[in-house]
Amino acid sequence: MSLRDLGQREIALLKLYTRCQLGMSPQEFYAKWSVTHAQMAQICGCSEPTVDRWFAKAKNYRPPEAVYLRRLAEMNLLWESYEQVPPALRQVLCPPTSNNGQELSP
Repeated sequence: MSLRDLGQREIALLKLYTRCQLGMSPQEFYAKWSVTHAQMAQICGCSEPTVDRWFAKAKNYRPPEAVYLRRLAEMNLLWESYEQVPPALRQVLCPPTSNNGQELSP
């Protein structure tokens, strides 16, 4: 695979991407969706105790890292808009996996 140079289009899209403010707090996500802390941890790719600390009070509280806010926002966007995403783009973003020969789909 050969490397592709960044043209004006790619530079413009890079600038657009770096200005994106995609993020959702765990509290907002939890208020919107009926998820457990274990499910939220799965979405974020972190441990359940980490999620527990986002909801803790006082000394046990730890703020979530930006990457987790973005993952929650991405999951929210996926749940809200999955059917609006063109099938070809779905294949790129979320390639289907196999479960004992059975293709998984929403």
